[in-house]
Amino acid sequence: MSVSSAGYEQRGAPTLLAQPLRWLGHGVNLPLALGALAFAVYAGRAGAYELRLLSVAGAYAILVIGYQFIFSYAGAASLAQSCFFGLGAYMTGVLGATYGFGSEITLPLSILAPGLLAAAVAGAVLRLEDHYFSLATLAITLLVTLVVTQWLSVTGGTNGLSGIPSFSLFGQTVASRYDTMLLVWGFVVAAALLALLILRGLYGRAFHLMRQSRPVASALGLDTARMRFSAFVLSGCYGGLAGALTAHVTHVISPEQVGLPLMITCLTMTVIGGRMSIAGGILGALLITHLQEQFRFLEYYAFIAYGVATLTFLVLVPNGIVGSLEAIRNRLLPTTADPIAEPTVAPALDSHFADQGETLLEVDGVSKAFGGIQALSDVGLALRRGEIVGLIGPNGSGKTTLINIISGLYDSDAGRLTFAGHDISRLAAFRIARLGMMRTFQHIHLVDEMSVLDNIALGWAGVGGAGLRQAFRAFGRNDSLKQARDYALTAARALGVDHCLADPCGALPYGTRRRVEVARALIAAPKLLLLDEPAAGLNEEEQRDLAQRIKAIAATGTAVLVVEHNLVFLAALAERLVCLDQGRVIAAGLPTEVRADLKVIEAYLGTAA
Repeated sequence: MSVSSAGYEQRGAPTLLAQPLRWLGHGVNLPLALGALAFAVYAGRAGAYELRLLSVAGAYAILVIGYQFIFSYAGAASLAQSCFFGLGAYMTGVLGATYGFGSEITLPLSILAPGLLAAAVAGAVLRLEDHYFSLATLAITLLVTLVVTQWLSVTGGTNGLSGIPSFSLFGQTVASRYDTMLLVWGFVVAAALLALLILRGLYGRAFHLMRQSRPVASALGLDTARMRFSAFVLSGCYGGLAGALTAHVTHVISPEQVGLPLMITCLTMTVIGGRMSIAGGILGALLITHLQEQFRFLEYYAFIAYGVATLTFLVLVPNGIVGSLEAIRNRLLPTTADPIAEPTVAPALDSHFADQGETLLEVDGVSKAFGGIQALSDVGLALRRGEIVGLIGPNGSGKTTLINIISGLYDSDAGRLTFAGHDISRLAAFRIARLGMMRTFQHIHLVDEMSVLDNIALGWAGVGGAGLRQAFRAFGRNDSLKQARDYALTAARALGVDHCLADPCGALPYGTRRRVEVARALIAAPKLLLLDEPAAGLNEEEQRDLAQRIKAIAATGTAVLVVEHNLVFLAALAERLVCLDQGRVIAAGLPTEVRADLKVIEAYLGTAA
């Protein structure tokens, strides 16, 4: 089963080996080609000082590419990248200068040591959110800085280490400045291609959704904890490689290469070049490295001038250099997507018709409190395969809390949940999703800059096993992305959004975006589909169309639990209604019976009604 991805990629989409520069720039091939040409001319005429500067900039480029994994893609503002850089530099310096080991020993250890440190602390720091995570990683950086400053016998203390030998491999030394520059930039190309290999497929696209909303990503079957762990470890390994190369280039290391100033420089390079672009990271490293050198003549005022220049640039170019170039290109030279190609074997969404009527979900005695507020109290309900059940109730009655517990985003305080024969009471959200439960959310969560086709394909990333190992195995081709697009095309047709597959979701009207979200939840053919207010914001015609499509989904044997305020919408859709009020079930049964129940009328309209 395969489908051409020509409908999504820009016209004339390249392969990995045919046009690596365009791959690195994610589409801005002309500026990159011109930049590469300018770099080659400059390097060919550069003197010893300029060659050394280019070598340092190349090492920083690797540092930034590694930082993009955790900062740009995982969405976590780590302040430990300079720590990983310094650890790699000191590993190379101590083993090379003090013990005389060659690079065949020092380089792998300089990459491994920061990676192991990142893995060791990841379990603790990645549990923290936002600024707490940043503070925790800052504490790690300060601790390592203290160690290298105080461990005089090994690190040289505040004086650092000098006399670090040039890069040597099995007795062959890279001695000249020009050869060193070529060596460093060879590592830059290798590091960039490796990052591209990891990020270019379905796994890389999943990072965009995780960065936007981890609960949504988890509910689609993505193991966000593992993704963040992988990104953090990769950032450590890249940082160690950058530090090792810098030690060979400068032949001296000091505690300054571990501390916060370098971290700020790394962050500045990432943002100015373009945080979501590998080419932007390289460009930012080149620009900032040379900018710092140009301001050295100001001595004590150099940091002020550098800071003012950086802030001015960020105000004028908030999306970074590459982001701004992409925006200009899209305005001046809009590209047209090719028609979506048909799969050679059109996949059909799985049918659960054979099991229709069997109990699929049982919620028994579920309770949940937030502080002193009892959100749910002894709630029970059951769903059969192929059944559509509406969950209604006034605002604050506990509807969304209940489906958050069912889907694993919240843990219940009491009670038991059984789904497809499995006890899911304490199961993680991504594991529940992989059992065959998918959901939508009250507020739409789509990646606006990504196409409709790939937004829907993200629903396959978790259940399809998109991960780091699969990304490494996909060199030269990406079957997981092609397979996900096959299923995405089928799901898009089921929801009637196949006419806009190549359009970015941010440009779609609200009703279409809502159907794209349902299609994303449908792509993995779930046994149970949870819909949180799917008719909100839709006009009457869109509501009728959506109701018919949900009925068609249920006809395949998929159970559907719909949280909705719109009783007219549910009356034409649901076979049964369950009404919550103040966290308790006050009515359950046929729609006509529940709508006529006095308790339901009172809950919605008050005692006077």
